[in-house]
Amino acid sequence: MENATKTKDEILRLVKDFADEAHGEQMRKYVPQRYIVHPIEVMEICSRYTDDISVLCAALLHDVLEDTPTTQKEIETFLLTLLDKKQTEKAIRLTVELTDIYTKAAYPHLNRRARKEKEHERSAQNSPDAQTIKYADIISNSVDITKHDKNFGPRFLREVKSQLKTLNKGNPELYQLAVETVERCLVEMSRK
Repeated sequence: MENATKTKDEILRLVKDFADEAHGEQMRKYVPQRYIVHPIEVMEICSRYTDDISVLCAALLHDVLEDTPTTQKEIETFLLTLLDKKQTEKAIRLTVELTDIYTKAAYPHLNRRARKEKEHERSAQNSPDAQTIKYADIISNSVDITKHDKNFGPRFLREVKSQLKTLNKGNPELYQLAVETVERCLVEMSRK
């Protein structure tokens, strides 16, 4: 572990680079930007409410297991070069908690609504830190989808509005911001 010689900013830069490499050539859905722009935004939102390095690392890594071939073991091996064992275990646990289980590939017999309902039930059991990261993820995605997808936007916003009703264990200020952002985006979508 080299944590003693690296600052928080250096650690986060290295984790960002790892996540960026893991996401490879993936791009944002609506704009010509590398995918890493979204995890960086999620981490930056979280950093306004916590300085917990494990939370901030998990925010950067929150889509890696779900959207890339990178394994949990590969993430753990990498993080152990930057963080102590306890911090690494926490970052891994949060990343796993934030990884959707009820995906179309894993549950092709379930429609989107059924998969989302099961995912919402599962995520309601997540730790407060994982829920805090999810609030930032919802904020980032809500703003992006509202700007760029008038067809899917209302559906997505209704889904996350419903999800937020059961995600109530995270940072209360960020939770309130997520609720307000979704409401604002719903109003904006209704005007389009």
